[in-house]
Amino acid sequence: MNERHYIEGCRQHDRISQEKLYRQFYPALFALCKTFFDDNQEIVTAINNGMLKVFKNIEQYDEEKGTFFNWVYTVVRNAALTEIRNKKTSVSLAYIGTIPDTASFNPFEEKEWERVYEMLHRLPVTTRAVCNLYYNEGFSIKEIAASLEMKEGTVKWHLNEGRTRLKNIFTPNFSKSEG
Repeated sequence: MNERHYIEGCRQHDRISQEKLYRQFYPALFALCKTFFDDNQEIVTAINNGMLKVFKNIEQYDEEKGTFFNWVYTVVRNAALTEIRNKKTSVSLAYIGTIPDTASFNPFEEKEWERVYEMLHRLPVTTRAVCNLYYNEGFSIKEIAASLEMKEGTVKWHLNEGRTRLKNIFTPNFSKSEG
């Protein structure tokens, strides 16, 4: 059976179709949510909440606007962001002063994705979420601030913190190539 068949089954609230789609997308969604959470239970909760929204709102999926997977990915990512907002995992940080000019440093350029996710996982949860949204998902600072309900200055602080920590992680690689 193909994906279209399962989508149609989900529109009719068929549990088997829902399970098939859930299992099909689970590995990719787990990898997505792992960039936001440390704990496997939190990861699974975000996936489950997102997939529940997918199944409840499947009528909103429009094939003309993109692939089903991309729609599911977006719904689950938004569910993960909602979990982060609801958890209030970080203390709101006051942003004072200006960020040093580290904007030209993208720690993810020329790195293998497996290594990138390993590096991201070393960051605190909120900093990881901000860096993931900025570098991997292409969100603007304003969009991240709105999604996570934080001030733009706080988002900038997390980006700077992420860059600083990742630069320290990548420093041995940079010094080898520069020296």
